[in-house]
Amino acid sequence: MKITPGKQKGMKAVSDARGVIAAAAMDQRGSLKSAIAKDKGIDKKDVTAQMMEEFKTAVVRVLTPHASAILLDPEYGLPAAKVRAANAGLLLAYENSGYDNTRPGRLPDLLDIWSVRRLVAAGADCIKILLYYTPFDPAEVNNIKHAWVERIGAECVASDVPFFLEFVGYEEGGDEKGAGYARKKPEIVTRSMEEFSKPQYGVDVLKVEVPVNMAFVAGSKACKGESAYTRDQAKDYFRKAAAVAKKPFIYLSAGVNNDVFAETLELAAESGVNFSGVLCGRATWKEGIPVYAKQGPKALEDWLQDQGVKNINNVNSKLSAAKPWFSFYGATSASALS
Repeated sequence: MKITPGKQKGMKAVSDARGVIAAAAMDQRGSLKSAIAKDKGIDKKDVTAQMMEEFKTAVVRVLTPHASAILLDPEYGLPAAKVRAANAGLLLAYENSGYDNTRPGRLPDLLDIWSVRRLVAAGADCIKILLYYTPFDPAEVNNIKHAWVERIGAECVASDVPFFLEFVGYEEGGDEKGAGYARKKPEIVTRSMEEFSKPQYGVDVLKVEVPVNMAFVAGSKACKGESAYTRDQAKDYFRKAAAVAKKPFIYLSAGVNNDVFAETLELAAESGVNFSGVLCGRATWKEGIPVYAKQGPKALEDWLQDQGVKNINNVNSKLSAAKPWFSFYGATSASALS
């Protein structure tokens, strides 16, 4: 395995001294607007760009001293990018928030006025794309998605910048929080990791969901009743998903709270999988949204300095089991791949 100078530089920029990715995510747009609107008691369309920038800037200023990188969007996140700590690399999102809901398949779209080249010019060390994906969709839907990812991979190769692909599973018309979906999730995650490890996509890091829903792991703190898997079965699903990955992979927090994500990472560590870190968003800062909505930016910063920092350090403390991204290729350092 060889890695080009630009990709190596980008990967180093978003990793810690050990080569582990301990990144924070603050690229939420539609969901953040909805949450601020709900807690302010206003319409979503009345959440201004200034509010979005203010929230993101507070999160970035307080949390990036404790992160190896920050993921932002170019729509509202560029002012925040300027206040990040010197130790934190920058990932920029390239996709439009949400998906096309006028037809089935949750088809993705790119931001109209951005390209990989422009995101790099805006300071991106790495490019991130979110894709809603399930191997159970009709072939014609997934064919569109596969071609879309190939195009972005080629753009990243042309600009010599790392490509982080985040894929989130779903079930059209199903309940993704229910036990039925929990039973399908291991296969959805595993087959997605296998698909996007293929060389034609040009993906450098897979940003993946864990292959189980912790709320249905028997004996877990998150499990409040019905279970879909025993703890040993859950660990086996972690191993099966990891075994098909041909690229370094990191876990996303998928909107769960901090305690659940911490417990998830403990289970990943117990299963012995070779994950290379996390890109963790809402598990660190989402409880700060009502604080901001009701009391403003100063109160949010105070909350972040206390609970937000505790949250991110709680996640970081679970990363001792994570392996450097370059060790995935059998290397002892990033420069050994050049």
